[in-house]
Amino acid sequence: MNSLERNIDPRCLHAEAIKTCNTPTPQNISFFNNLITLYSKSNLHSSALQLFHTISCPNTVTWASIISAFSHSSTAFRLFLSMLSHPIRLSPNSRTFATLFRTCALLPHYIFGFQLHALVVKLSLQENPFTGSGLVSLYCKNGDLNSAGKAFDEMCERDEVCFSAMINGLARNKKPIDALRYFVEMRREGVLSNAYSVSGALCAVSGVAMLEQCRIIHGHAVVTGLDLDLIVGTALIDGYGKCGILEDAREVFNELGMELNLVGWNTMMAGYAQHGDKDCVLELFELMESRGMKPDEYSFLAILTAFYNAGMVVETERWFNKMETEYVLKPWIEHYTCLAGALGRAGRLEEAEKVALTMPYEPDAAVWRVLLSSCMNHEKANIAWRMSKRLLAIDPNDDSAYVILANVLASTGRWGEVQEVWKIMKDSKVKKEVGRSWIEVQGAVHVFFSGDRRHARSNQIYAKLTELMEEIEKLGYVPIWNQMLHELEKNDKREMLWYHSEKLAVAFGLLSGVTPPGKALRIVKNLRICKDCHEAFKYISRVAEKEIIVRDVHRYHRFLNGSCSCGDYW
Repeated sequence: MNSLERNIDPRCLHAEAIKTCNTPTPQNISFFNNLITLYSKSNLHSSALQLFHTISCPNTVTWASIISAFSHSSTAFRLFLSMLSHPIRLSPNSRTFATLFRTCALLPHYIFGFQLHALVVKLSLQENPFTGSGLVSLYCKNGDLNSAGKAFDEMCERDEVCFSAMINGLARNKKPIDALRYFVEMRREGVLSNAYSVSGALCAVSGVAMLEQCRIIHGHAVVTGLDLDLIVGTALIDGYGKCGILEDAREVFNELGMELNLVGWNTMMAGYAQHGDKDCVLELFELMESRGMKPDEYSFLAILTAFYNAGMVVETERWFNKMETEYVLKPWIEHYTCLAGALGRAGRLEEAEKVALTMPYEPDAAVWRVLLSSCMNHEKANIAWRMSKRLLAIDPNDDSAYVILANVLASTGRWGEVQEVWKIMKDSKVKKEVGRSWIEVQGAVHVFFSGDRRHARSNQIYAKLTELMEEIEKLGYVPIWNQMLHELEKNDKREMLWYHSEKLAVAFGLLSGVTPPGKALRIVKNLRICKDCHEAFKYISRVAEKEIIVRDVHRYHRFLNGSCSCGDYW
């Protein structure tokens, strides 16, 4: 038994057992159960299965071991059915169900999960933490958060694994506030944090760029000694990066240093890439290679994203080709999207369209949306019609296909076609997604909609915004009328532009003094920032003498001293 604990080839142990005529019996079955597990950990699954078939007296642990060995495939279910029909009638234990729920989560559908859940209830195992956490993970994986919550509530004892499953499941399903609520509940119940619960909470805060919460959880990780864990460290890098605070992300990155794996390096590179900081991405790429690490597809996605966001089409093409020829890596559809986007940004729309149509993947909505946005920046109305139709063929309810097309047509003065687009959109019963922006103040998130007057400090916010808009007009700001406001009177247009959600958020941020001098004011928006707000923020950064970071649906914008890091192209 002690030999199993040493790093020895399981085949040697098996051979020794055969030589000494040590065959499976009820008395020594634990040795062979451990040997099955060791075969599995050594990636010798066929040997594990052969050994299993030689055991005439398998117990519950034996079945759990072999099912766990094949948890990555549907073979686990076939073995489970064999267990249920085996002459030696044994009831599966909670660990077996936990394994099967993980297997269900890997499959494209989870019908078998419902049947397993019913059997769990029949065997009165639904309250067990192993079974319950497996159910929570399965339901969250499939987006069934109500069932996940019910499974969680049915557990009489909830440990760190159960809470981790719920926190991560909610965070991945874009329910950050709910995820944080479970994290707080876990701490109140005295359940200890682990790397997975802390990283899940960080994933939640990064989704809505809650910097203060990110720092609070970072402090908690330091106190609990989890800050040097690779999973937590990588989540911190991602969290600070998505909050737009790359300096803090880099500080965590530097502290972990040689301990970081490729995932951590790629995360730091991706943070720089979203800001279009190509120099830092290349610096890390070269440093990574100098330390003997082999870049993968994610590494190149960061490089291509950085060059695309920086508007460097030649470098994007060069690194795309380098990925294939020098590093022998097959580009994903995301890499092709970066290439097509860079070509479109440079005005080479026909070439970009050719890339989309000839790549070894079926173009998805993201590809056509990128090219449609390029049409808007270059006022290519005819091509925009084609891109819009292709986008709608994939997703008939995509409101951006109509909105961007209408703006392209309006920019070229084709107002009759603009009206036609709005009519088609109305007839198709597609509604434009409501724009909203949010800002964090003292750990609380404040959400604003266009023309929003529900905030408790609404009067002060509007007064501050009026003051800002009057000040920037003195500096030369000229409103950029949204094409949707074409038929409105000038005063109505001005009022609608002034009260966009991101402008309200910035006014509230400045009014509240959310950041000390020298620190950036950060806003998150669910849609693309409009041209007028983008222009206004450049002036506001001068008037307020404050850096403003806006994370919109496409990228990050850093406004400082009257300019934006995106180079006015997004």
